[in-house]
Amino acid sequence: MALNIMQLATMFADKHPGITSGHRLCPGCAAPNVAKFALMTAEALGYTPVVGFATGCMEVSTTIYPYTAWNVPYIHNAFENVAATVSGVETAYRALLKKGRLVDPNKKYAFFAFGGDGGTYDIGLQALSGAVERGHKFIYIVYDNEGYMNTGNQRSGATPPGSQTTTQPVGKKLSGKIQLKKNIVEIMAAHENVYVATVSTSEPMDFFKKIEKALNFDGPSFIAAMSPCVRFWRVNDDKAVEISKLAVETGYWPLYEVERGVYRVTKKVKELKPVREFIEKQGRFRPLLKRPDADEIINELQEYVTSRWERLLALEEATKDKPIR
Repeated sequence: MALNIMQLATMFADKHPGITSGHRLCPGCAAPNVAKFALMTAEALGYTPVVGFATGCMEVSTTIYPYTAWNVPYIHNAFENVAATVSGVETAYRALLKKGRLVDPNKKYAFFAFGGDGGTYDIGLQALSGAVERGHKFIYIVYDNEGYMNTGNQRSGATPPGSQTTTQPVGKKLSGKIQLKKNIVEIMAAHENVYVATVSTSEPMDFFKKIEKALNFDGPSFIAAMSPCVRFWRVNDDKAVEISKLAVETGYWPLYEVERGVYRVTKKVKELKPVREFIEKQGRFRPLLKRPDADEIINELQEYVTSRWERLLALEEATKDKPIR
């Protein structure tokens, strides 16, 4: 079943897919739309979502005791083990199905694990790698806001160089984090028997199609979603989608997928905008722009973004005739 925006808008005009209103996330936060886009796609295709959520911004803001903003089966677990938790739920489901102990064996379930970049790139990487290597059929979605925002903007493996954080601040002597953002998408693609993709809420149709593909994939899926934190990226609370779109247009956040080693760039930007445009729109980079070495740092990031884009296009060309195993 191919979905389009009008179908989804009609189906969910008076409904809240997965997560309801009334949560305590910051106005303009992109994270709830990441969850909504995924869960509404699953529900539109006839699945009942089962959600596991790692500790983090979105978990804390949607489940402040004794309230919850979730209207689907939901499990909160520790920072580091959401992939392990959901892989256990998926295994239990298969065991019950095999034993004939489900009330409705024809009911379709979709198992989702959500985590922020801290709980995915760093603290939860071991559990995630293990669950994917074992081949559990579940969809892991990282809402990537490039820092530990729940606890006040500490740097993570997803933080880009030059971004202001409390643990690696930018000042007169130091330029903040000097390491490049960890390429978690390629790390997960290296597990081979997996469907991996990047998405952005600024490109909803691309998002929906990839969730649909993940639901139909006969194994684990990993989806990386650009999720601006308006509070600590220092942007207005109506700018998350605009910033996400600029990330795609500059190549900072390329939209592509890898299905068992076969690459496909799903949004080809004819001429990439300079990464500087993405940087200058965000207050978190303002201290960097005041430094005398700002141009050097931005140019290094630009070189990386350009080379990665060229590499993705080359991988797409090299694998286009390769059969998907």
